[in-house]
Amino acid sequence: MFFSKHLLPNGGIPKAGSQGWVSALLGSASSESGQVVTAASALSLTILQNCVTLLSESIAQLPLELYERSGDDRKPAVDHPLYSVLKYQPNPWQTPFEYQEQSQITVGLRGNSYSFIDRDSDGVVRGLYPLDTESVTVMKGSDLRPVYRVNGADPMSQRLVHHVRWMSTNGYTGLSPIMLHANSIGHAQAVQQYAGKSFMNGTVLSGVIERPSASAPIKEQTSIDRITDNWNAKFGGTGNAKKVALLQEGMTFKPLSMTNVDAALIDALRLSAVDIARIYKIPAHMVNELERATFSNIEHQEIQFVIYTLLPWIKRHEQAKMRDLLLPCERNRYFIEYNLSGLLRGDQASRYAAYAVGRQWGWLSINDIRRLENMSPVKGGDIYLSPLNMVDASKQTPSPESKTEPTDAQIKDVERIFS
Repeated sequence: MFFSKHLLPNGGIPKAGSQGWVSALLGSASSESGQVVTAASALSLTILQNCVTLLSESIAQLPLELYERSGDDRKPAVDHPLYSVLKYQPNPWQTPFEYQEQSQITVGLRGNSYSFIDRDSDGVVRGLYPLDTESVTVMKGSDLRPVYRVNGADPMSQRLVHHVRWMSTNGYTGLSPIMLHANSIGHAQAVQQYAGKSFMNGTVLSGVIERPSASAPIKEQTSIDRITDNWNAKFGGTGNAKKVALLQEGMTFKPLSMTNVDAALIDALRLSAVDIARIYKIPAHMVNELERATFSNIEHQEIQFVIYTLLPWIKRHEQAKMRDLLLPCERNRYFIEYNLSGLLRGDQASRYAAYAVGRQWGWLSINDIRRLENMSPVKGGDIYLSPLNMVDASKQTPSPESKTEPTDAQIKDVERIFS
């Protein structure tokens, strides 16, 4: 997040070499509820942690491939040095899953994810090293390209930094979802804090023991404490359930039910959870908000989540990798892609019905289907079928009146076959 344009010229993007810029993000914002919202405090909310990790884990589990174009076909570019970096080891201590998960969590919380690109003398990528978002400052160079300064060190050019950004208003840095929606998150923090302090310091009682008004009042507090302590020892807790109590001197026990304030607090917690889920466009049923959930169309809701929630994030990662990790001369030959087929697959009956249609109409072979089901190919399985009753629509179909009579030679051939 950058300072306002009133503090920094050039629309909030400092030029390389300019004075007065401040390195690192602010990282916090005050909300109308009085809560200070930071990435750490926001992540402590279970609903927001659920949304962020749902996106990061969903993307990290997808197969990431580097392909080489071969005419109209494509094949995995296993001989390219970048292939092993993306597929097996981005850096010495992280797995591909861990690296991708961290990158998405960072961009999901702060709007930007930065990684240092380790290149050899030929410009080939040898590794990706994640950078602390708060230590990176983005500046605009004289050629309008972004320039990155880490911890106040010498600026680095764009070719040395892999940058994934969320929605941006200046084209250089992404907005932080946490700072952008600080009021909604601060409201959720305030409700959670109020609920915690109510349980810690509140006076909510399970019940009260009443004495008749005509009885003499008990003046000594020690006597009152002795009565209530004896009551809790004999009848409090689950181990003393269903016991029979005897009250003297006209005393009665009156249990207390949930108050309207308690019910309103539960509703406020639920509404704040749904409000945070809207920030990341997460369907309510995917964050365990099942109050009005129906499972009649759950398969279509899952596909909707992939298309409208997950796919925009995936495209950000794909195109950022294409821009930062491939040389300009390689982009016409190679491309990077996440495999979404596993998430878009329906149930078994729907898949098999679709495979049957594709097989019968000739645009799927046996091996195509087996590959989609993660099965090894079989010999002769690359043959594509074509229905026999299909004809060229541009040619006129002969009418029944235009049929010709068989010749004597054709009749003799048929008789010879049947004899």
